[in-house]
Amino acid sequence: KINILKDSLIKDFGIDKPKIAILGLNPHTGDEGRIGNEEQTIIKPVMEQQKLNGTLLYGPFGADAFFARGAHEKFDGVLAMYHDQGLIPFKSLAFGEGVNFTAGLPIVRTSPDHGTAFDIAGKNKADAGSFTASIFECVRIIYARQGYHQMRLNPLKKMSARMLAGALDEKLNENEI
Repeated sequence: KINILKDSLIKDFGIDKPKIAILGLNPHTGDEGRIGNEEQTIIKPVMEQQKLNGTLLYGPFGADAFFARGAHEKFDGVLAMYHDQGLIPFKSLAFGEGVNFTAGLPIVRTSPDHGTAFDIAGKNKADAGSFTASIFECVRIIYARQGYHQMRLNPLKKMSARMLAGALDEKLNENEI
């Protein structure tokens, strides 16, 4: 998941060296093993391995205080350990303007922050702000991906022997050397 997030931040959002925060699984990141040790035994070793590959990772952070203290603003991306750990603060902070985006897909998938909103569908109650934002973000990501790929194409086309068969070599005169 770290690689998917990192690649998306680079290709879809144009961030060359993204800084990624990792949230802990347990409350208070396990309180040094008193209420869980997954941070020490699983999460930190994975983070250390990824850091060796040049990934800028920080944490793991306790999820309960991470967003409340505004720590998310210091990072380009945040990897939550499960759905509600990331989505509850996201929806609280960006409701009405937020866009859900699924990283790692070959197509661009965005949706409004509020989801389907079936409870108000067809009742003329919905605010189209997040829906509109998700459409614009989808288009922006499509252009970002195209730009990413364009910038990495080899501009020098390989010439075949057939194309060069009739070319004359430029000969240097001994007097010109």
